[in-house]
Amino acid sequence: MSAVAGWMDDMLHGLWSPGTGLMLWRGPESELPDLPEPLARVLRRRFRRHHTVHVPAAVGVEQQRVPVLALAPAEAADLLLAVPDDAPGVSGDLRYLAHVARGVERWARAGRVVPELYRTEGHWWPRWRLLGGERQHAWLAELASAMPPVQRFEGTPREILDDFVGELTDAVVRDLLGDRDAEHPLLRALLRGEPYEGGNHRMATGLDAWRGSLTVDEPELVLRLLEPEPEAGDETDLADDALWRLQVCLRAEGEAPAPIRLHRTESRLLEIAVRKLAAAVSAYPRLRDLPTDPDGLDLLLPTAVVTDLVLHGARALEHAGIALLLPRAWAAASPSLRVKASSPPVPAAAEDRAVGMNEIVGYDWELALGDVVLTPDELTRLADTQSDLVRLRGQWVQADATVLAQAARYVMQRNSGEDGTLGGLLGQLTEAERPPVPVEEVQATGWVGTLLDGSLDPAPVPKPAGLHAELRHYQQRGLDWLAFMSGTGLGAVLADDMGLGKTLQLLALLAHERADTPTLLVCPMSVVGNWQREAARFVPDLRVHVHHGADRRRGEDLAAAVGSCDLFITTYSLLARDVEALGEQSWRRVVLDEAQHIKNSATAQARAARAIPAEHRIALTGTPVENRLDELRSILDFVNRGMLGSPQAFRARFAVPIEREQDEAAVTRLRAVTSPFILRRVKTDPTVISDLPEKQEMTVRANLTVEQAALYRAVVDDMLKKIKDTEGMQRKGAVLSALTRLKQVCNHPAHFLGDGSGVLRRGRHRSGKLGLVEDILDSVTADGERALLFTQFREFGDLVEPYLAERFGVEVPFLHGGVPKARRDRMVERFQGDDGPPIMLLSLKAGGTGLNLTAANHVVHLDRWWNPAVENQATDRAFRIGQRRDVQVRKLVCVGTLEERIDAMISNKQELADLAIGTGEKWITEMSADQLHDLLILGDEAVGE
Repeated sequence: MSAVAGWMDDMLHGLWSPGTGLMLWRGPESELPDLPEPLARVLRRRFRRHHTVHVPAAVGVEQQRVPVLALAPAEAADLLLAVPDDAPGVSGDLRYLAHVARGVERWARAGRVVPELYRTEGHWWPRWRLLGGERQHAWLAELASAMPPVQRFEGTPREILDDFVGELTDAVVRDLLGDRDAEHPLLRALLRGEPYEGGNHRMATGLDAWRGSLTVDEPELVLRLLEPEPEAGDETDLADDALWRLQVCLRAEGEAPAPIRLHRTESRLLEIAVRKLAAAVSAYPRLRDLPTDPDGLDLLLPTAVVTDLVLHGARALEHAGIALLLPRAWAAASPSLRVKASSPPVPAAAEDRAVGMNEIVGYDWELALGDVVLTPDELTRLADTQSDLVRLRGQWVQADATVLAQAARYVMQRNSGEDGTLGGLLGQLTEAERPPVPVEEVQATGWVGTLLDGSLDPAPVPKPAGLHAELRHYQQRGLDWLAFMSGTGLGAVLADDMGLGKTLQLLALLAHERADTPTLLVCPMSVVGNWQREAARFVPDLRVHVHHGADRRRGEDLAAAVGSCDLFITTYSLLARDVEALGEQSWRRVVLDEAQHIKNSATAQARAARAIPAEHRIALTGTPVENRLDELRSILDFVNRGMLGSPQAFRARFAVPIEREQDEAAVTRLRAVTSPFILRRVKTDPTVISDLPEKQEMTVRANLTVEQAALYRAVVDDMLKKIKDTEGMQRKGAVLSALTRLKQVCNHPAHFLGDGSGVLRRGRHRSGKLGLVEDILDSVTADGERALLFTQFREFGDLVEPYLAERFGVEVPFLHGGVPKARRDRMVERFQGDDGPPIMLLSLKAGGTGLNLTAANHVVHLDRWWNPAVENQATDRAFRIGQRRDVQVRKLVCVGTLEERIDAMISNKQELADLAIGTGEKWITEMSADQLHDLLILGDEAVGE
């Protein structure tokens, strides 16, 4: 028989395995003597599980796979406490565990236990644990050193012991307390070993703190960092080879920390200090292998370790319950940049010179460490610093030496002492090269200061003569702001929410100024008529000319028309076509309505808008950012040329950090630079407008029909097959094509197939979504109310229009991009009339902006757009000033499809700093095949009955 077999067959063995419990094993041939209950009762069970144990061999140890009996903590406690000291046939390892169990019972009977609260498996569990303290620490240390070798292969001795004692203590205490109940739910859960529903981190922390207050039988370890002694008058950087003393102290309750000296500290305290210092080194390993003081336990730290100690080690030591004291004259500070600018108390335009971005401004860059602004001499010294610890004004300051030196040189290079312009200052704040540290503050005096810090309070503008309207308070504020920006020659973006009256505010500005040269207004074709009507209504003596159509003015006739009007209206497409002729005219200002039309700065329309010379520029938009921050740059580049740099520089400086990394510092910089030139109010702000009805938005789900489900699966399978071995543009094209086709399937099979087939088949709906729309419209029309239906697909509108007209026996106008202006105006006027049709169908793009359709108080989005800002624009056709009823907005999605998953993503999307940042649908094309499968695969719940 081998040594291994003999060792196993002679005894009953025990092993504690963290996470499993007590495991018993014995050899198959052993004949154990009679043992007391419950030991004998337990051993009559079958040993079903197997475990690998390390047992003595002729040389060293061997691994052996043995059958074991596993016991949970409560049963393990009963068994171990029943093992007699002199029981034959019981191995030393099992006797060791029994010895520990009896020690736990003694501590429990002595009352040296307390409750704790910990979280696992989604619940808070109360349990009993040892109180702790010097005596229990010493007891555990002795047990760890005496642990049998077979047990040590399950982990480190202290890890195994902590787990064993922790599990056993709870079981032993509850057994001693017996079967009893309690009124308090925490105590009841503690007695029964059940989870406590009222648990939380605060309660767990409180119990830990209370337990700590009870362990008063030994002093705590305190590590005190002492700075090197500088030479007299030395204010230079710390030498690289300087050593800091980390003094090891013990602090009894109510006393000051006392340093440990090897030959002057009693042995009991020295043992405590050594043990606790070992725990500190274990918690923060960088304290290992450092020079020490021969007369004590103090450690001598190089500067690099001191820096890391404060940055990282302090937290690790705190978690281990060890106090770290830093020198009084110590600060860990982050460097930051500041700009101080000065300008005249009033703009130069007050002297009838609209200088705008060319206003003379003096500015200086400053570097601050924390709240301390550095002097030029300090900048010079820090520009060459090599240490992360510098002595500054009698205080040790910790900061990254490389970054600090870069920031100091950055400031010194930019402080030329010469005045610049407002545009130059903004250019430095937005240049492509990021400063080495954040720009946290821009201070300015004079009117530029009020502009940049948001405290601008422009002079009130009296009600303009000829304005036939009473301005709301926020509209008056808008007029005041526009007049100030116009007077100073600064371009402005009026970005009020849809429906707050941007048209009226601009017309009020024109009535106020009565300029000698006209304003060129560029807008989408869909709102040209609206501008004509609003101008005639609110400023009837304003001379308006519409530049549109094949017979529009050219040559001298164009110049005559410009000279004889106050407001010259044209469209974006004609602006690009007639840019040369329009650029030869004299304009007071250029205004872009729905300015998101130039969101792509490279388009012909955007280039044409920038090419028209004018004294002043205004952009009107309810959504300055639809998809990407580059759109905001394009609009601001129109109103103030070059203020945000080139597209490439802006992308590197702001767009990428914000969109991809959610860089809060970049958001702060961008808002600081752009907010002075943007006035943004929203309808949901009660301080803006309090008499607007409520808007109730809801997602309404429809099931696919069997036909739709089959088509949906076919599209997904076809796409996954196409992208399997393709890359680049071919892959992206296949994914985008599939997304469009899946939307069409969700709308209606006939929309996807394009075969001219009917809406119904045998009197039943082929589309679950269209059947749901019919139910919604039944309810709307029965209540005498009206609805707007939006779709992104004209062909779907062409399919739905005749069906709804026949189904409800009413006219259903369909407004889309192909409807001529005159007919479009008649559609809007007819719908707004008292006897107008109850249903209007609109394409999302053509009908989503500039229209006033407040006769409807229901909005239905038949198919979801990827960008919620576009949907909100469409919704605002009904939810705007003039609406007197609550507006219900329904967004239709098909259950278990791409639509539902995208709706969830949009709903959960966090908008960063009030900017609608997204990437349209293109981000989906970057997904892996598995991710696309998970996103697009049809859910089991998709098909209705």
